[in-house]
Amino acid sequence: MTSRGRAVLVLGVLCWVVAIVFGSRALYPVAAGLVLAVPLALAWVWLSVRRPRLARRRLEREPVEGDDLRVELVLDPLSSLPLPDAVVVEPVGRLGQREVTFRRLRPGRYAGSYVLSGVPRGRHELGPARLTVGDPFGLAARHLATAGREAVVVQPRLVELERLFFDGGAGTGDGRRMLLRRPAGFELHSVREHEQGESLRRVHWPTTARRGRLMVKELEDAPRHEIAVVLDGDAVGAVGEPPDSSFDAAVRAAGSILLAQVRRGRRCLLALNTRGRETQAVSSRGTELALALELLAVAEADATTPVAALLEAGPGPAGSALELVVVTARLEQTLVSRLLERALSHRSVALVHVEASSFEGRPHRAEAGLLRLQAAGVPVAVVRQGDDLATVLGATSPALGAHA
Repeated sequence: MTSRGRAVLVLGVLCWVVAIVFGSRALYPVAAGLVLAVPLALAWVWLSVRRPRLARRRLEREPVEGDDLRVELVLDPLSSLPLPDAVVVEPVGRLGQREVTFRRLRPGRYAGSYVLSGVPRGRHELGPARLTVGDPFGLAARHLATAGREAVVVQPRLVELERLFFDGGAGTGDGRRMLLRRPAGFELHSVREHEQGESLRRVHWPTTARRGRLMVKELEDAPRHEIAVVLDGDAVGAVGEPPDSSFDAAVRAAGSILLAQVRRGRRCLLALNTRGRETQAVSSRGTELALALELLAVAEADATTPVAALLEAGPGPAGSALELVVVTARLEQTLVSRLLERALSHRSVALVHVEASSFEGRPHRAEAGLLRLQAAGVPVAVVRQGDDLATVLGATSPALGAHA
């Protein structure tokens, strides 16, 4: 019962008392109506909703940042009585709350929807939703927690690159495959869904937590990666507000380069210099690429170590790759030295520098480290706020979504 319902019930009782005291027959129908309206509203609300089932319809495709995301909810009250007013309030992570009023589709089935405009890149938690069923006069209401949490991963918006700024420089034969010497031992190749009966010792917990279902590590005796794309998540270089921040620009650049190399049939590695320091091997456009794009979607600028630490030769998969592309907004001396060492040892390397100062509105200033790298023959691309990535990275095609 709502506060309005209690007030109506008290008013009905008072009218009844007044009718008895003063013998006013005209007040009896009014008092009876007010007193009976509240229990009737309560009965309607409680009997019309029995074990309600609230579900979200699955999205037809993975959303891309900047898209309008439509979330549809379907309510099955499991009752033969028509449903009174029903409203769902659903939290949408850091995007706030959305309120949905249901409409009747057919007997026993109701639906409602809301639209998230220009959704940013990332992992957005939907729910848990709260259903409120009340009569049209607001006398009675029932609050129910329905539909558990569900995550929607919004992928970065990438560009299609036919050519890259380091083709013919840091590249090896414009994407042609090479025969590689196979090292001894096993390495983490990718992750996949857990199958019944598999040992839980192979569970990859970071991916399991992100996707909400068990994912296991897949190990294989594999050759070195042909090209490694390293994304630096140094918080110092993250300037601006999403989706127009320096780190978002870096994510799009790294993802676009990775996508172009995968389409050439190359064996790639995505390495993130973030808190989790996650990596994902990609050799096809199937599950491996989807997992790599998901890593880029949820990546945050929260690194605890400098990106140069990922480039050490030896056990590090990024440092041992035949070719290396680093995407960063912070050009430290250690990183410049590491890239120069690699270039002087005739190992392919390229740099995408996201100019963080441009995202703060500061004037352009030449970086001494960039000049040193260019003098050593290292291909360098500089991304500034408002730049067209397809042009800066050497593309000749218009921008496409990450799912293209």
